[in-house]
Amino acid sequence: YNTIITIITLVTQFNTMASASVMFANAARRSMIQAVRSSRPVMSSKTFGSVRLMSTYYTPAHEYCKVDGNVATVGITDFAQAALGDIVFVDLPEPEDEFEASESFGSVESVKAASDVYAPISGKVLEVNEALTDEPGLVNSSAEDDAWFIKLEVGDEGELEKLMNADQYKEHCEKEAH
Repeated sequence: YNTIITIITLVTQFNTMASASVMFANAARRSMIQAVRSSRPVMSSKTFGSVRLMSTYYTPAHEYCKVDGNVATVGITDFAQAALGDIVFVDLPEPEDEFEASESFGSVESVKAASDVYAPISGKVLEVNEALTDEPGLVNSSAEDDAWFIKLEVGDEGELEKLMNADQYKEHCEKEAH
């Protein structure tokens, strides 16, 4: 939510509110069309003991969290990258940094706006995607695959239950588009 508010604030400094609405509506439509055309299956959540097999969760601020075992791969969604436009810079934390859920761990800058990126869950950074330093535009072409931002060691598995699943996130995006 804070990410979208930041984007809207910056956009309105350069455009009218009407053009910002059009931008988000168009971004939502593009994202939904891309999601429908995508051949990737929707992943479901399966838990065995304390080990969670590949599951994907989303925040209202458009970060995703793909959990495989005790590792969460985190980045911004296709909806977020479409709203931001051409990404020109990504600021990432250092490995071993620790973050609480909803704490800013980095930022993205585009030709339109800048936005903080928030940790969907608490945890310690295991790895950062160094490819984004040299090629931030990768976020535009592969936001939810190759352009992940960080890998976190899951700190509190219970926090995952507070996030949205794929169907809930799709509904959230549709509401924001209208």
